[in-house]
This record gives sequence, structure tokens and C-alpha cells, in this order.
Amino acid sequence: MTWIVFVLGIAVVVLTAANVVFTMVLPRRPFGIDRLTLVINRAVLSAFRQLSRLGSDYVAKDSMLAPAGPVALVVQLLVWAAGFTAGFGLMITGDHHRLGDGMLQALASVFTVGASHPGGAPETAIDVAAGSVWVVVVALQIAYLPTLYGAFSRRESLVALLESRAGLPAWGPEVLIRHQLVGIIDTLPDLYASWEEWAADVAESHTTYPVLLLFRSPEAWYSWVVGLVAVLDAAALHLAVSPGSASSQARLCLRMGFTALDRIAATLGWAVDPDPDPEASVSLTFAEFAEAVALLDQAGFPIERSAEDSWPDFRGWRVNYEFAAYRLADRLTAPPAPWSGPRQHLRTGPVAPRRPPQRRPGEDGVPKAKPSPVVVATRGRRRRSPGPTGG
Repeated sequence: MTWIVFVLGIAVVVLTAANVVFTMVLPRRPFGIDRLTLVINRAVLSAFRQLSRLGSDYVAKDSMLAPAGPVALVVQLLVWAAGFTAGFGLMITGDHHRLGDGMLQALASVFTVGASHPGGAPETAIDVAAGSVWVVVVALQIAYLPTLYGAFSRRESLVALLESRAGLPAWGPEVLIRHQLVGIIDTLPDLYASWEEWAADVAESHTTYPVLLLFRSPEAWYSWVVGLVAVLDAAALHLAVSPGSASSQARLCLRMGFTALDRIAATLGWAVDPDPDPEASVSLTFAEFAEAVALLDQAGFPIERSAEDSWPDFRGWRVNYEFAAYRLADRLTAPPAPWSGPRQHLRTGPVAPRRPPQRRPGEDGVPKAKPSPVVVATRGRRRRSPGPTGG
């Protein structure tokens, strides 16, 4: 029986080492044993989401959810330590030791590089192997962190730039309205091109390193998910209402955007239709769409088609990304932006982005912009609380 225990220990060590390699060394979407990382991430996020129920508003909940990413990395490291300790402990036990002594000796060997043997007579080869393997794991983790934070920094830089173009929280129609109000709609193709490249980068980094999904933006009302949905909605809206003047970059941005969302959804194990019916229904209603088109018209945006005529095209674009975007925004408890779906763990409705007033030199008496309201559903009535102060 001792050799069976020894072989079992080898198997545990090999599987744990494989998970380490596939997680930190091999850049590809988790598959097989490396999906253990997704289980850890899901468990940590679930725990923090339950904790966030104590928050009274979205900002408080965001602050409670913020440590989820770093904690997931620590938990992952502890799981690896437990795996190596159990594996080497079984190997020592299989070499004529008691189980308790074998586990104790393996635990000491992992963290002292084989210098301590409290569980009985030393097993030199196993003790040194346990300590050496753990040193390699720690070294890989140290090299792994800059890669994560580099990808995080690239993700957040463009999200921060979106604030002046889409407001806080970001909203697709607001992108087009703001560009029209300040006379820079000629820069929209560059915006779409930038987000096409950004989506490709996020698709690669967030499927290779899924723990990045748990890292939230430094500011509560920033969100890469909401930002991406806003840009995709702006591109789809632009193509729908002004197909003659819309840039081809809008189509490329949409294609890469919903491809990125589909790849992330597939990594998380969600069933996504790779070729949805363009005439399928979407959660966004025609009334909401028509209201947005009316706002574009009021702002002077060049509209070529009515809301009724442009709705089928807009719906045909949105059906490609709405499901994955809504589910991801809910899973990560993203800011409650318009057109971004419901949030199970929030008691607030969507928050309209605050638009600063247009001021010019010599104009007096222009009121300062106020925070956008949040409509909070209560028992039979509604109360209002302040939204984001930025815009």
C-alpha cells in the first residue's frame, strides 16, 4: 500500500505543477487542469459579492469588491502551496512514515527548502525537491505580477480617456451627443479604431489571465465592461441612423468588440451563440432606442434615417454582444449605466451620465452641473440619491 500512496503523491505534485505552468507560463485560454483558476476566481468573487451586500450604495459596494482580484491571487498561491504540501506529504508517507508526520515534514520542507524535518527522519531528496519547487513557484509569481498589472494598465488607460467622451457612467448615445456638441464628430473613426485595438488586447489578456476580470477600475464609476458596451452602442447607433456618413471603422470596432466579449464568455464557460439571428429580440426596447435617437436629433447629430427605419439595423448589431455584455456586467457588478443590463446585487436603477454645461468666456449665470440621479426602488415608492460627481 505504501507505493500506492507514494504514486498518489507524485500525481498530486504533477497536477499542481501543471496548473502552475498553465496559469503563469503558458499564455492560452484555460483548458483542463488550469480551469482550477476559474473555480478559485469564481469562489472569491462570490464571497466578495456577498460581502458587498452590506454596502448602502454603489460606491460602498465597489470599495468592498475592489480587493477581490488581489485576494484571488493570494488564494491561488495558497491552493498551490496546499497541493504541493499534500503531494510531497503523501510521498513521504509512502516511504514508511505516518500520514501526520509526512504532512508536517512536507509543510516544513516547502517553506524552509528542506532545512527542517519536524515529522521524523529526513527524506533528503523529497525534502529538497519540495523546497526547490516552491522557490520556483514564488519566482514565477513575482514575474507574473508585472504581466498582470501591465495588462491592467493598458486596459484602464483608454477607459479613463472615455470619461470626457461618454460621461460617467459611460453611455453609447452620450458618445455621439458629446462629439456633436463640441464639433468633433470627425474624430469618431479614430475613437472606433482605438477601441478595436483595445478590444483585441483585452480579448487576449483576459482570456489568458482570467483573474484580470476581478480587478476593478481605480475609480468607482469607471468600468471597462460599461465602456466597451458604450462604444459598441455608439458605433451601432451611428451605423443605424447615419449609414452614409458612418466610418468603416465603426464596423471593425463592433466586430472586434463582440468577438472579445464572446471569447471572454467562452472562457468562463458560458454558452454563446457564435452566429445569432440578426432579427432576434434584444433586451433593449424600441422605446429606449427611439428616445436616444430623439436626443441625438436635439443635439444636432446628422441623422439620415428615422428611429423606425434604423431600429432593425441597430438591433441586428446589438444581438451580437448584448447577452455576453449584460451577463458580464452583472457578474462583475459594474456601474449601473443605461443600456448595460440589470444588476442582481444593486438596489439602484441605471444612472444617467452627467454632462457638464457648455460655458464660454463672458457668459455669467451658467448653473453648475449637478450629479445625475439614481432611482432607487423601494416599497411602493421611489427615492433619489446622488450619482457620480464626475462627468
